[in-house]
Amino acid sequence: MITIGFLSNSTMRPSCRFLMTRKTPGIFGSAKYHRTLTSDLSTNHVSFEHNKQFSAYPFRIFGFRSIINNTQKVFCTPITNFGQPRLISGSPCGDCARRRKRRGVSLVASVASEVKEYSTSVETRVNDKNFERIYVQNGIGVKPSVVEKIDKDENVVGEEASRIGIKNVNTENLEGVKGVRSPGREESEIEKEAWKLLNDVIVMYCGSPVGTVAANDPGDKQPLNYDQVFIRDFVPSALAFLLRGEGEIVRNFLLHTLQLQSWEKTVDCYSPGQGLMPASFKVRTVPLDGNKFEEVLDPDFGESAIGRVAPVDSGLWWIILLRAYGKITGDYTLQERVDVQTGIKLILNLCLTDGFDMFPSLLVTDGSCMIDRRMGIHGHPLEIQALFYSALRCSREMLTVNDGSKNLVRAINNRLSALSFHIREYYWVDLKKINEIYRYKTEEYSMDATNKFNIYPEQIPSWLMDWIPEEGGYLIGNLQPAHMDFRFFTLGNLWSVISSLGTPKQNEAILNLVEAKWDDLVGCMPLKICYPALESEDWRIITGSDPKNTPWSYHNGGSWPTLLWQFTLACIKMGRLELAQKAVALAEKKLAVDRWPEYYDTRTGKFIGKQSRLYQTWTIAGFLTSKVLLENPQMASMLLWEEDYELLEICVCALSKTGRKKCSRGAAKSQILV
Repeated sequence: MITIGFLSNSTMRPSCRFLMTRKTPGIFGSAKYHRTLTSDLSTNHVSFEHNKQFSAYPFRIFGFRSIINNTQKVFCTPITNFGQPRLISGSPCGDCARRRKRRGVSLVASVASEVKEYSTSVETRVNDKNFERIYVQNGIGVKPSVVEKIDKDENVVGEEASRIGIKNVNTENLEGVKGVRSPGREESEIEKEAWKLLNDVIVMYCGSPVGTVAANDPGDKQPLNYDQVFIRDFVPSALAFLLRGEGEIVRNFLLHTLQLQSWEKTVDCYSPGQGLMPASFKVRTVPLDGNKFEEVLDPDFGESAIGRVAPVDSGLWWIILLRAYGKITGDYTLQERVDVQTGIKLILNLCLTDGFDMFPSLLVTDGSCMIDRRMGIHGHPLEIQALFYSALRCSREMLTVNDGSKNLVRAINNRLSALSFHIREYYWVDLKKINEIYRYKTEEYSMDATNKFNIYPEQIPSWLMDWIPEEGGYLIGNLQPAHMDFRFFTLGNLWSVISSLGTPKQNEAILNLVEAKWDDLVGCMPLKICYPALESEDWRIITGSDPKNTPWSYHNGGSWPTLLWQFTLACIKMGRLELAQKAVALAEKKLAVDRWPEYYDTRTGKFIGKQSRLYQTWTIAGFLTSKVLLENPQMASMLLWEEDYELLEICVCALSKTGRKKCSRGAAKSQILV
């Protein structure tokens, strides 16, 4: 049971709604029921009601109590214990306070001394107790306390840049960061066009910007879900806006997607689990009585996606973007809010739930990330592990540490330590490691087995023998018992560099590999989403003969310009600026001429994708973000992580009560300190 207060500003526009859907399971179809939450802030009244236009599905919350305190905020709490309401923070139409350009920001939080703090159910090896699940209780009628945000630290950017060795950072107030362009340099015509296109795809909700649509191709007669706001797609757009000094749209996006987060625990396999973030949402106009209309937010948790797969990466991207917002704007009041802290904990609770899996990596199904179709990445794909690692590090930075969260922080540290070791030790391949695998013995049962996952040497593909360079290596795409996916997945490797999931030596080797295999991984258009493509029988068996993922197209070896911004970040971090400049210059020649395609086809990325949408938003935003970062490499310091040496001191193996596990932490340290 979740009982929590939410805040709204009485000066906001009234009657904005959230459309929450519930689907009844069915084999050949499903009936969708809609329920809406109306916030009529002009009368300080909040109510739930069903729209007859859709159905009369009853909602399980029967009323709200309004409390007005001397801060002129409306504090609303459910007055019954039926159901589990979605959390609404501020007003659905936005928060006027975000427009106040001042250094002291007030945060009204529904906390009191008698209200219990949040806790989690994450069970760790440090403590065998099963902690209570996230909740807030005794909140009804509690007077909210006011927490003042004192002057924000103007040196936060300088400290961050100094910590990772980037000098001469601009430490002025970044809310007006429009001075990021090099002095005396005017934007090119391509950049001006890109900014215009990006501004044209902004989605408005109740008069405030809340995101950008995935694509705005004027010639597309069937936009499908490309007219929705996707969490993963919006990240490069958000960074472009933040680096330009436009933080309002990002703040709104973070809060509105938080409001759409699943809060109900269900046993219905067709409903989202508690803490799941939607893949996307759409602003819909719903007719009312008397020829009136109102706007609602309609989330998609994967029930409308290809394969009906829930998006595992949405919550991870949301946490990563939340940290980036605070770092760039200096506005940490957002991540300190009670509802935002709860949202972080719900995502972590979902990811850290105990299960049957023995690995510290996150077990997911095919199609749960950027590669959202069947491509043989089920299990423990690198992309998810890199994002998971990044989200854990972000959460550890942002979580308010108290009695209710200290166990969660301990669990995060333990998982970070185990996950980093697992990926670095078992996912890494270079010429030396491939030669070791080539000589593996199989069917080893002891605790001291060298071939711990029973990998058969015959799995090493013939293309890899000649492809792997003398200098360089990479993290493989997946690892499961008796299976290593040796494909090179670009996003996972780049994000491993950005987040320091790989060791410094490994991170350097990854970029060495990209440079050595430039024609294969970059070619005419950066960057290949994976290499090589599945062909012939492999394509038929693994993809199910997917007509969109044909060899060297779309997810199956296609080239995606949106990966530019992540490549740029990785290059800046490792001091390889020339590689990023080369890739961006290559893309700049073609993107505008080709009308900003979603992806490119063929081995070299020479042709526009056969089903590629034009004017793809994250293609545009990825290019713009890369340009800004290349002009101001110091800005990258706020989006990167350096090696966390404290994690190397946390040994989960040593905490085992059985004593059967041998610790390899010494080997991990030796990799770092070389």
